[in-house]
Amino acid sequence: MSIADIKKNAEQKMAKSIEAFKNELAKIRTGRAHPGILDQVQVEYYGSMVPISQVANVALMDARTISVQPWEKGMGAKIEKAIRESDLGLNPSSQGDLIRVPMPPLTEERRKELTKVVKGAGEDAKVAVRNLRRDANEQAKRLLKDKEITEDEDRRSQDDIQKLTDKVIAEVDKLVQAKEAEIMAV
Repeated sequence: MSIADIKKNAEQKMAKSIEAFKNELAKIRTGRAHPGILDQVQVEYYGSMVPISQVANVALMDARTISVQPWEKGMGAKIEKAIRESDLGLNPSSQGDLIRVPMPPLTEERRKELTKVVKGAGEDAKVAVRNLRRDANEQAKRLLKDKEITEDEDRRSQDDIQKLTDKVIAEVDKLVQAKEAEIMAV
């Protein structure tokens, strides 16, 4: 393994951490409706638990309402119950085959709680990135110890990895700020 491999590997893993963080942020509810909110809700389908998206069409009706159209007749009641029992605080209502899920407006207290959740998720993402930096630096130290690279190359690789880490952490901070602004917007 070379220093270039270590850097490339660290960069790929950090990019995956950013993607995982973006997915985590997408699950955090803002005032607007978003079909991804229902991604973690599971419904019983022929004896096994599956995501709603595998048994129904989930779409936006308008900025504050999600529509859920079950693919099978008998699934409507099960889907409605699963949404109601989830910890999302949503209250679906049936209109024939269609299930409407209105998004209640966020209270000021709830908005502040959500910003704390976003900050916590941001800190978790930063810790993951710093752990990747540590792993990459340890790999470079191992190469130095095995005399495959010089001390200058080791120092240069640590500087490069630190620059990459700083860039990724700045991106995490930017994502946290954007999500907080989205939550606090009335």
